Amino acid sequence: MATTPPNLYIVMLCWDDKHWGVRGSLTRREPFTPFDSDDYVEFTLDTFRDQRHAFLFDVNPRAVQADALWTEGQGQPDYSWDTLWYSRAKISKDGYVIWTAIPFRSLRFHPQNDNQWGILLTRYVAHENEYDNWPWLSARLAGRLNQAATATGFDNISPGRNMQFIPYVESRTFRELDTRDPAQPRFDSASFQGKAGLDAKFVFHDSLVLDATINPDFAQVESDEPQNTINQRFEVFFPEKRPFFLENSNFFEAPLIDIAFLQPRMLFTRRIADPSFGVRLTGKQGPWNLGFLVADDRSPGKIVTDNDPLHGQRAYFVIGRVSRDLGEQSSIGAMYTDRELQGTFNRVGGLDGTFRLNQNWNASYRGYMSSTLDANGYQFGQQHDASLIGTGRRFTFNLEYLDITPKFLSEPGFVPRVDQRTINQYGHFYWRPEGKHLTFHGLEENTTQLWDHTNTTVQQVASSDYVFGFRRNIILAPVFFYQSDVLRPVDFTGLSSNREFAQHGSGLVFRGSPWRMLSWNTRIFRNGTVTVVLPAGQLPYTGDETAIFQTIGLKPTDRLQIDNTYILERVVNGLTHHAAVNGNILRSKWNYQFTREFSLRFIAQYNGLLTSPNYSSLQTTKNMNFDVLFTYLLHPGTAVYVGYNSNLENVDPSLCNHLPGSTQCDPNRGLLRPRNLYINDGRQLFVKISYLFRR
Repeated sequence: MATTPPNLYIVMLCWDDKHWGVRGSLTRREPFTPFDSDDYVEFTLDTFRDQRHAFLFDVNPRAVQADALWTEGQGQPDYSWDTLWYSRAKISKDGYVIWTAIPFRSLRFHPQNDNQWGILLTRYVAHENEYDNWPWLSARLAGRLNQAATATGFDNISPGRNMQFIPYVESRTFRELDTRDPAQPRFDSASFQGKAGLDAKFVFHDSLVLDATINPDFAQVESDEPQNTINQRFEVFFPEKRPFFLENSNFFEAPLIDIAFLQPRMLFTRRIADPSFGVRLTGKQGPWNLGFLVADDRSPGKIVTDNDPLHGQRAYFVIGRVSRDLGEQSSIGAMYTDRELQGTFNRVGGLDGTFRLNQNWNASYRGYMSSTLDANGYQFGQQHDASLIGTGRRFTFNLEYLDITPKFLSEPGFVPRVDQRTINQYGHFYWRPEGKHLTFHGLEENTTQLWDHTNTTVQQVASSDYVFGFRRNIILAPVFFYQSDVLRPVDFTGLSSNREFAQHGSGLVFRGSPWRMLSWNTRIFRNGTVTVVLPAGQLPYTGDETAIFQTIGLKPTDRLQIDNTYILERVVNGLTHHAAVNGNILRSKWNYQFTREFSLRFIAQYNGLLTSPNYSSLQTTKNMNFDVLFTYLLHPGTAVYVGYNSNLENVDPSLCNHLPGSTQCDPNRGLLRPRNLYINDGRQLFVKISYLFRR
């Protein structure tokens, strides 16, 4: 490792004395995920030496880059962060060598911080699924950054003046189905519609970052990974993918533990669907961590018809969070969110804290209150969340208590269920024989008990599995579980009293990547489920559910990556043994990398939902989508995108079911969907060019 005034240089020589062969593919510089089944090296830089935040830089043996932000306690790096740095690599019969140059202006740090940084060096050996760290990281201690080595010699360095401007221009031609008015669905189109915008970044006081965007565009962001959304009582979470909202997003949320499916999020930036501007200030000053965001959202005025009072209106968001470091890896913080729309508002504020109890145990607390004025009048609510987390080499134990009142509301956040008092507990204990084939095995268990605020038990869940970990990154785990749900009249119209549904089931998890060219993830479950998508007049019943999630990754060559996904959701009426819904999703994504900068991506996805009108209120829908994208990415900010998207769906050209004796559509029956007729109800061709100016 060496430094000069503009750059930090790190060189690593990686030997392959077993001659298994280095795994290194020429892949796309992916902004959302790290490398898949490749060897790589990683540099972790704790530039503030606060043991809480760090920068990650990953390089594979073909010099392909990935970079991320690490927040202690989050569990996973945030690979949405992108910055400009340089890398080279060379593979030989004895291994490979990595050369990197990281400009100091790409980092955030205090030059007066005693010239000391925390540093971790990591090498991942793919064929052994092995992580080699310097300094050695003990799994018996909770945390990573508290075990980092101290790097010195950063004299006479500074981020310097740092201003970035990324203007873009775009042109698109499109045709799409407009269903804002269910009584008059129609097609909308435009030819060579132009658009321009600007992203800007200013760094001052060496560690504070002011980001601004005007008329942002996210056309190059690919579609969400498919999930099962059939027969769901509560909203399904889809992660944010837009770079403006993701960079430094860890400054806007109290740390979440790994069993985060229970935990609400006070900020879910996908609620800001269509901003015309955004301004964000993030950074660190001494022990203080700061995050402020102001943005508008044009979507409320676009999703309604032209004669709706909300047409043309926009919502405004103000988000703020401040936290202060306490001792070693403890902190307290405060957060405030506000969404305003045409005289209505939703305001949420509260306090949170994370506390390191000892080398293995941490605790956290979050408490928020909401104040809302909308068409239903004024309402007030509260949410409290406390957790205890213990980690070691062999064990993990998480205990969480969550209390959300019926009137709590966070419109900028993600709170799928209110009116609950929940205790959730997760634990595992692993034996680690580190044998020739079996590397670890052990028991995992999880329990949930949920009450409403009248002390009625509304859900009980208990699951357990015994997991086996083998060499070559192979995991096998049979799963068994029991679940009991209580539906109340408030949950489902037509119920006159509470009704309990009990289900049990089993499943199998099997995943691995034993060779460079193959990886897979299989999850198969068979269990009972409460069926809630019912024809009018029917009440919920217990159905038999079969759920399959299968992914297969293939690398036929060093330049071609193929990712295939299959999802099945089949629900059968438990009394008649007749299928109520049968959903299938097939997705295939191909990426060919011509050079490190130039790539071609193709995605084909089929969504098919077959339903029985006697047992389900859902309509049969079939959808086929094709997505082609040419990318020339010189470095983050400087890129050319050329893309085409086409969507085929079983929509009749007459579009809707008409009311008897009328030309008006029946709003209760939706679009007319023949089973075997496909028309192109959406297509788009776009070209986007952006360029990074850095001063």
